[in-house]
Amino acid sequence: MFGSANRASKTDLTESVDRKRKTLGSKTLGRLRRGLSKSRERFVGGLERIFSRKEAGRDIWEELEELLISADLGAKITERLLEKLRRQLSSRELQSPDRVMSALREELLDVLGPSSKGLCVDGSPAVFLMLGVNGTGKTTTIGKLAWKFRQEGRRVLLAAADTFRAAASEQLEVWGRRVGADIIKHQPGADPSAVVYDAVSAAVARGADILLVDTAGRLHTKSNLIEELKKIKRVLGKVKPGLPQETLLVLDAYTGQNAIYQAREFHQQLELSGLVITKLDATAKAGALIGIVEEMGLPIKLIGVGEGIEDLQEFNPSAFVKALLEKENG
Repeated sequence: MFGSANRASKTDLTESVDRKRKTLGSKTLGRLRRGLSKSRERFVGGLERIFSRKEAGRDIWEELEELLISADLGAKITERLLEKLRRQLSSRELQSPDRVMSALREELLDVLGPSSKGLCVDGSPAVFLMLGVNGTGKTTTIGKLAWKFRQEGRRVLLAAADTFRAAASEQLEVWGRRVGADIIKHQPGADPSAVVYDAVSAAVARGADILLVDTAGRLHTKSNLIEELKKIKRVLGKVKPGLPQETLLVLDAYTGQNAIYQAREFHQQLELSGLVITKLDATAKAGALIGIVEEMGLPIKLIGVGEGIEDLQEFNPSAFVKALLEKENG
């Protein structure tokens, strides 16, 4: 039942994906820079303002702390960064914005480095269980992710397992037509687990490479929702051991440090494989992403840096820090 008949060879698909990623790669950093422009102004502009003032007796450490806190890194990561900077920088180096920025860049990469973990697309099909409360951009993320996979030449199927909100399946259908992906859905109010079971069966029968599962997004504190999501995950595991390959929680960057609470609750109950941070372009507090990684220890798999269909990107720590801290001509 789970064979790979009539499928392109894995080697051919991998080579095709690599070629297309190289073609799109040159545009990626530009979109990332534009998406993080508000946060970059907070970081870089803040440092420039600190060093441009000549107020006698002004404690530069106090100003750096205010800057990091205002960027929503959180108290824990701010304290850690400042302590490391104190050990690294001499009094003379502390007066140099370039040296402070270089040290800050090194420390941020140290925090984010472990978060460099790509999406798992192994399997026939690879199943992505997408979670998140209403308003985080979960269904839109699924649509953009489907487009990304379609651009790579992969066959994608969508599962409308949010049967609680009728508009959810309609929104997913719109995305399916837009990107060229079929959708499996039931009537409103149907058992979400039944939708997922049928979707996996359809994905196998149709030779799909990727199955993206949309789920309900009622408040994460509601125990009935958590139990519903647990059931979906159990059903996937019974259909085929190892499913889903990815259990991703979509978080809205605009919520800042509050996103950590959501991530903690979902992870405790559903064992997340990673996080998706959306709407980074809408806030000057992209630093919250750094605090989330530090607090949760979960990899950031994807980030949303704009409203365009190409503005969902796989997370690259080096590119993120570069776009966050360096000016256009930096």
